[in-house]
Amino acid sequence: MKTVINQRIVLAQRPVGEPKHSDLHIEPVELNELKQGEILLKTIYLSLDPYMRGRMSDAPSYAAPVEIGEVMVGGTVSQVVASKKPKFKRRRVSSSVALAV
Repeated sequence: MKTVINQRIVLAQRPVGEPKHSDLHIEPVELNELKQGEILLKTIYLSLDPYMRGRMSDAPSYAAPVEIGEVMVGGTVSQVVASKKPKFKRRRVSSSVALAV
């Protein structure tokens, strides 16, 4: 597999009031070669739900806060780009939850 650079959205600081561009940043990360049982997904749609605002805060909540420097999570619709898991064929579209990579 050729070198793949992933772009992830990272929480840079906790917003005060309305979130600003400076509260998040896009971080490029080189991905390792897939291991057996792993898949590589390309996000087509990312859900930007109001609950994500709560995840950006460290106030008590039903959902754990995203830590500073960690990847923002969210629901996605993704396409399989590469797969080393027989159940997930290339080009298959799937819903998932975007997690840290």
